This record gives sequence, C-alpha cells and structure tokens, in this order.
Amino acid sequence: AMAAEGPRSLFALSAAAVSRSMESLERDVWALPGHLLRGLLPLLTVFRLERAEDAARRAGLSTQPVWRKLWDDVMKTRPPNSESITCWRKKFLETFFSNVLHGVLDVSSDWRLNDHHFSPLLHSSPHVSQLTLCSMLRGAVELAAEHNQKVLENLAGSLQILKFQHLLSSDQSVRRSLVLLLHRLIHHGSVRQVSIYSWPVPDTTLLVLILSMSAGFWRSGNALAYHSSPCGLCREEDKGQSQESAQDRAERGQYNHREQSSGETQKGSPMVLEEADAEVNGYRADACLNSVLSRPRSPLLQKQACEETSSNQGGSSQCVSDQLSCHPFLRRTRRRLKSAVGKKRRCLRRSRRPHADPEDLYDFVFTVAREDNSGLLNKNSTTEGENAENWTSSSPGSLCTGLAGCKKRGSAGVFSLKAACRFRSVSTLELFSVPLTEETCRTLSNLLSSWVSLENLVLSYNGLGANIICILSGLRALSRHLDCHLHMLRVSDVFSHMPCMELVHCILSAFPQLHTLSVSFDLKIQLEGNRPEGNPSCSEVEIPESCLEQLEIRFPREPLHTAFMFPVLKASKSLQQLSIDSATLPFSQELGLLLEALKECNPNLKKLSFHDVNLAEHQKEVLLLLQDPGLQEITFSFCRLFESSTTEFLLEIINAVKRNSSLKSLRLPGNRLGNHRLVALADIFSEDSTSSLGQLDVSSNCIKPDGLLEFTKKLEGHIQQRGGQIQFTHLRLFQNWLDQDAETAQEALRHLKAVCSVVSDSWDSSQAFADYISVM
Repeated sequence: AMAAEGPRSLFALSAAAVSRSMESLERDVWALPGHLLRGLLPLLTVFRLERAEDAARRAGLSTQPVWRKLWDDVMKTRPPNSESITCWRKKFLETFFSNVLHGVLDVSSDWRLNDHHFSPLLHSSPHVSQLTLCSMLRGAVELAAEHNQKVLENLAGSLQILKFQHLLSSDQSVRRSLVLLLHRLIHHGSVRQVSIYSWPVPDTTLLVLILSMSAGFWRSGNALAYHSSPCGLCREEDKGQSQESAQDRAERGQYNHREQSSGETQKGSPMVLEEADAEVNGYRADACLNSVLSRPRSPLLQKQACEETSSNQGGSSQCVSDQLSCHPFLRRTRRRLKSAVGKKRRCLRRSRRPHADPEDLYDFVFTVAREDNSGLLNKNSTTEGENAENWTSSSPGSLCTGLAGCKKRGSAGVFSLKAACRFRSVSTLELFSVPLTEETCRTLSNLLSSWVSLENLVLSYNGLGANIICILSGLRALSRHLDCHLHMLRVSDVFSHMPCMELVHCILSAFPQLHTLSVSFDLKIQLEGNRPEGNPSCSEVEIPESCLEQLEIRFPREPLHTAFMFPVLKASKSLQQLSIDSATLPFSQELGLLLEALKECNPNLKKLSFHDVNLAEHQKEVLLLLQDPGLQEITFSFCRLFESSTTEFLLEIINAVKRNSSLKSLRLPGNRLGNHRLVALADIFSEDSTSSLGQLDVSSNCIKPDGLLEFTKKLEGHIQQRGGQIQFTHLRLFQNWLDQDAETAQEALRHLKAVCSVVSDSWDSSQAFADYISVM
C-alpha cells in the first residue's frame, strides 16, 4: 500500500523507521564515517537532528543545508534578510518556538516534527534570543503555566529581546501571568531589551505594568495577589541574606539608641521631639505606601509584622522600626514634618485589611499618587494650587511636577520611588507608535528618574507634545546618579512642541552624559503664545560640556540657524558624527558659518551627512567639505548637487576627492548624476589619484545599463594602469534604471563584481518619471 502511494511515502516510512531505531543505535550511528552520516542527516527528525550536531561537527559536516531545507519545507516562507542569517539552526528553532507558542504551526504537519521524544517548546526554547508577544498575550499565559516551568527557565537564560506588538486590553488573569513572566525573564533572567510596537489605543493598566516591570519593580510585597507563593528565587535570596539582616538590625539598634540618647542630651527641646515624631509618622506612611513597589527581603514576614503592629495601639512604631532596620537607607533627617501625620490613619486602615490593595498595579499607582503627594515633590515645591518650581532649576532627584502636562500634583501615573528597592532591570526600552498620555508620561518620567541600568531609550511617534518636558524632568533626575548608564536617546514624532535646536539644547543641558542623540520630527506647529507660563526657552540655559559623539537632527523644514547650533557644537568637543536632515538654509552664509563652527569646535568630526538639504547654490562649501582632511565619511543625499551645476563643478569634485587621502566613503544618492556624470566619477581612481575611497553610493541617480557598463569599463582601465592597487571595495546602486536593458545590466554587474562588492536591487523604473517630477 505504501509503495502504491509513491516514493514520497516510502521516504517518510524509512525516515520514521530510522528515527525509531535511533535510541538503541545512537552511539553507533554517531560513529559512522562522514559520508554515511551526511546521507543520514536529512532522514532525521528535528529532535534527532539537534542531537546529531556534535557528531556532525566532529565529522567535519555542516548541518546548515539541512536546517535551511527544513525551513523551506516547514515554514514555507522566505525569511527577511536571509542573506545575513549565519545559523539556520538557530533561526529555525527560534521561529519554530514562536509559531508553536502562538498556534500558527501544527507539529503534526510534518513527520520531522512529530517525534514522541520531542517537546516543541521545551527543546527549542534554549535557542530563543528574541520573542514577540502579540494581541491578547495568550503566549504569556501559556509560558507562565505550571507545565511550562522548565521552558520559562530555559528562556530566562537565553532570551535577550522581548517585544510586544499590537496589544489589546487584557483581564486580570492575563496580567497576573504577564507579571510572573516578566518577573522571571527580566528580574531573574537575561532580557536586556523591551520593545513595544504599534499600540494605537494602549491599555494604560497594561502599559504601566510593562514599564514598571521593565524598570525592575514588582509587587513583591503582595506576591500572594499574583501567585500562590512568593518567587522561589526571591526566597533563596531572602535565606542568603537573613543571617546578615539579624546582625545588622542589632548593630543598627545599638547605634540608634546611642544616637537618640545623644540627641536627647544635646537637643531635648519639645520642637525637636515634635519633628522626630512627625518623622516617624512619615516613615510609617512611606513604608506602607511603598511596600508594593519596594523589594522587601521577606514579604511574608514584613506583612505579618505590619498586621500585628496595626492591632497594637493604633499602629505604633514597632512596624516602622522593623522596616527601618530592614531598609537603613530610609532613615532621613527631619525632612518629613507634620505633612505626613495625616497619612497615618489611612495607612493603618489599609494595613488592617490583608487584601486591601487595588486589583492591579495601575490602580495602586493611582492610589499612591493621590495619597502620597508630598513624597513626589522636592523640598522647594510650592503648596497646592501654586505653580511648581521650574524644571530647569529643580533639585537633584526631583520628579516631574512643574511643566506643561505635569502641573497637577498627585495625578494618576505618578508614584514615589524614594524608598523602593529594585530587581534587575532592562538596558534598552523602545516605544514605537505607542501614544503616551499625560499620566503615562509622568509614570515614565518617574521611572526614568532612577533607572540607572538603562543604556538606550527610543521614543518614536508617541504623540508627546508638551509632555516631552516631563520626560526631560526624569532624565535630569537620572543624570544626577553616579552609576547612570544611559548613553543613547532617540526621539521622533509627527509634530514638534518646540524648535528642534531648542529641544536638542534642552536634552543636552538636562543630560550631558549622552553619547548618541537623535531628534526627528515630520511637521512643525506654530508655538506663538503656546509656551507654558513660567518656563523660559531652554536655549537660555547653558549647556555643560557634554560627552556627545553622534548627533542626528531631522528638522520639520525648519531654518538651520548656526547661532542656535553653535552652543551645541561648542559643548560637544567629542562629536564624531553629525547628520542634518530636511533643514532649510535661510541665508546663503549659514552653511559657511556652520563649517567654520565645526572646524573650530569639533576637531574629531569624522562623519558628516546632509539629507534633503538644498545645496545647489553652495558649491564652494561642498568643495571645502570634500577637501577636509579630517572627514572620513561624507553624505550628500538628495541635496540637488547637480541640479544646475556645470561641468567644471563636477571636475572640481573629482579632483578634490582624488587629492583627499583620508576620505573613505562618499555617498551621493538622489543627486541626478545620470550616465555621463557617473562615467566621469570613474576618474577618481585614475593613475594620478591618491584617494583612499573605498565606498561609493550612487543610488537613485537615474543611471541606465549602458552608462553603468561604460563606467565599469573605464574603472577596469584605471585599475589595470595602477596594477590593481586600489582600495575601492563597495558600490551601491539601489533604485536605478537597470531594468530597461537587463542583459546589459547583467554584463556590467558581472564585471563590477570582479572588482568590488556591488549592492543592488530589482527596482521597477516605470515609476521613475513620477518620482523625478516629485523632487523637482
């Protein structure tokens, strides 16, 4: 019957037989000669193929072709960037894990997946370094289930990047699973990057939860609300530190007793005692309010102690002293006076109810914000109803309380972190197309204020508007931490709340430690009369010397005024890369002034890029840049260089590049080179040239196949004259008219590939005329 169905069924039968007999013959099979093992590999199931890796390596065989064929047969799609995939085994197993988790792939669909020894999630999880959770987060629920405990343990060791995409609102049970998942993968795992994509109407509860967990906070004080028992890894840490805590409490108790006796002897006035009492009351309130966001060493014991204390004398200082002994850094010196007294009874009422906390983290955050307003403001903050202190002069560590979108004290999304301990947190946070409201901006600002592990922050199309000032407030507080690691910030949006250069000025004055800064906006809005009261222009604040190495600015068609950029360049002595996009030059001398400022202030500049900046009338400045001995990479992208230029200008460009031995890369996409100018560029590599140019980009330049072939022949002639001694290695040809004569184009590319690496594409030039008209 099998034979009647054809050779494919016979092949499947023989493969299944090999797989079944493998258990008893495995050792002997792995000892087979290489040529026999090579024929055996395609007959193995995924489980056996995975186990055969070591044997194949010892035999000098590569399993990559087998995994690639497995991808084609099972996934039936062409992976993106397939040319850059170095390990098809990892690529297959990582994608296989995601597809099985989300129910996209049925393991019974292919005999190589249907092995009774093979647990799809368990055996593929060690190879997963990047995972995307979507929609209703069913994948998170599955991974947090009890039967996938080992899978989650594997992911904690392998997963580096966790992404959320197209999320929808979720119920409490889903959030509970997500909390456990994030706690294991981030707090006790190796996830270093959290990215959230395409969430047009974000669920604020879920968003605050993800942000807080990414920043290292967990409701560890109320772990029972999320799970039947506290995290096992947390309990192990508690046991390891229990011996130290007992000794530390005894030492601190003796020290406090001596300190109290000394204080009573020297300053025993009623005022001092009143302040001390208010201080204790403030500590008691803080300890209760922050118990959820803090990381107490023993949540169960702490909860028990607070419950016992609340039943004795209306909640006396025993609970407070125990918590202070557990958290010695909470002992502040007379900062909280009578403002904390009113919070005492509220805290005690909550402590009497074992499950009185709100149902989710979002509600808890809002409760803390309403009841613990005084803990959010710095000591110079004004009373209710008055304007808060301007963010530019706020004290170190102060939170977002005073600018547009941030004037309301105690509003939702803000919570006190002063007394909170942290778990491990991620180093990269990316938010793409996730609208951030006034409330979530304050939450993020508050988290950023102490997120010292954060290295990269990307805020893209979040509709920040005036709330960008709130984010800057958190960054300013973060910059005060000596162990801060943030070095890259990217901000992009549709509308700009302030001029681009002013925002750059604001960011650098708030956070001069940045190494990379990118500011990008599509459109500008009229700001007349819209600046928040009491907040002067950021350009009035002096920028301290910064660590900036890379600066990218995409203007929403704003004028580029060198006077505004000069303070930024002057403060950035270490600047190595500068990119200017979509700026207009209001005066003819502006570009010359910019070049002078760069020469004076930034001697280490290596890469300079102009995109969509009209340089047709700035030929002198273009030639000066091409002659600069310090620049190694120059980009003129869609800058209309040859819109109205003469042949002499092209020859001057060629001669400037020929004499510049430091220039390594020249990018000229979208400048209407055409055939004849491309052919002329081949003279850069003539026999009398001292150029070290290795990369040339002539994409989107209306180049036709006959022009490319002529350029190729001329280039080959120069190479022969120089005995093959040129450093030209890369040529980019994207979006040119090479499809008009496919045979000629293939001949030119064949000759070019013998000289350098050519990067091209299959582009339909039927739209070229419309594109040409659109940029005129």
